[in-house]
Amino acid sequence: MLYPVSPKVAELKAQLERFMDRHIYPNEERFYREAEELGPWKVYPVVEELKPLAKAEGLWNLFLPDSDRGAGLTNLEYATLCEVMGRSHLAPEVFNCSAPDTGNMEVLERYGSEADKKRWLEPLLNGEIRSCFAMTEPAVASSDATNIESSIVRDGDHYVINGRKWYTTNATDPRCKICIFMGKSDPDNPNRHKQQSMILVPMDTPGVEVKRSLPVFGFYGVPDRASEVVFTNVRVPKENLLLGEGRGFEIAQGRLGPGRIHHCMRLIGLAERTLEKMCRRARNRVAFGKPVSEQTVTQERIAEARIMIEQARLLTLNAAHAMDTVGNKVAKAEIAMIKVAVPNMACQIVDWAIQAHGGGGTSNDFGLTQAYATARLLRLADGPDEVHRNQIARMELKKYMN
Repeated sequence: MLYPVSPKVAELKAQLERFMDRHIYPNEERFYREAEELGPWKVYPVVEELKPLAKAEGLWNLFLPDSDRGAGLTNLEYATLCEVMGRSHLAPEVFNCSAPDTGNMEVLERYGSEADKKRWLEPLLNGEIRSCFAMTEPAVASSDATNIESSIVRDGDHYVINGRKWYTTNATDPRCKICIFMGKSDPDNPNRHKQQSMILVPMDTPGVEVKRSLPVFGFYGVPDRASEVVFTNVRVPKENLLLGEGRGFEIAQGRLGPGRIHHCMRLIGLAERTLEKMCRRARNRVAFGKPVSEQTVTQERIAEARIMIEQARLLTLNAAHAMDTVGNKVAKAEIAMIKVAVPNMACQIVDWAIQAHGGGGTSNDFGLTQAYATARLLRLADGPDEVHRNQIARMELKKYMN
């Protein structure tokens, strides 16, 4: 193997797979049913029932690198495990490895004060609360984060926050207790990347209003509890500011690098699961006198899917290795490439699987619509394809300036 798996990771992977077989796959139908019936404003009982089982087996907080609070795995080591979890929408939160909590926990670990870690990081690591991340805004093109208009204004010993955010994942969850908010603290700074700051906002602070849940392709709560949140004259202590004024982009890059690669790791697992469903369906359905699996168009799609998954996995492992060895900033090209390649790969494979399932593929019975919603969403979340392609192109052109 190009990236061999250590004995420690191999054992964790085997544990994860056993847990998935015993507890995750048999409960998926219940999970989707609870999400649909209870909606995005409730806690899903099946998740809370399974979390203690995962914690008891040591399958908990596997994501956090360079910290004694997690499993001590590198990004490359975690990639193999994250792929397994990505096979099911139910799994990541059960192992306390779901977005946006993972990214927020990394921010708190890197940039939070000791008081912040005690108040927010520890209960997040224990799975007792959840969190949200408020950056995207409906009034501006948020693919260019310098467009952000929300304000963070110093007023004595406090900051006053105003703004309207949306696609703020988790905000409707009743366990969501803390928000990491990005806004402009220095809007007149000539350096557009020094205008923004990030600040911790407890969700019970006066002036914080979760306006509504936003559907993702008609799904509320699965695959994403997307929400619109309004902040009106929200006052928080000055100590809640992370790292310092004007350092919001610095934090964002530290946060989004791992977040992007985690999404890609999970999507590879989702694509593997989808290909498995496609193959099983194609073998068991007969059309025009022979199994669908014997139709050459189906065989071609299965072959292409296998090639695309293997390519995406190698790209992702390469990005993880680069992050571990040269750091997130130097590995920005590798991260950008997987953020384009992997969601597009997953979208295509899910689309082929829907075709193989026929009309049933467009229902919610096979998990394919939920899978497509996830894959398609991730062509936009954490930066749209166009932004990453432009970045890759600029880095490539820079090699030929002379």
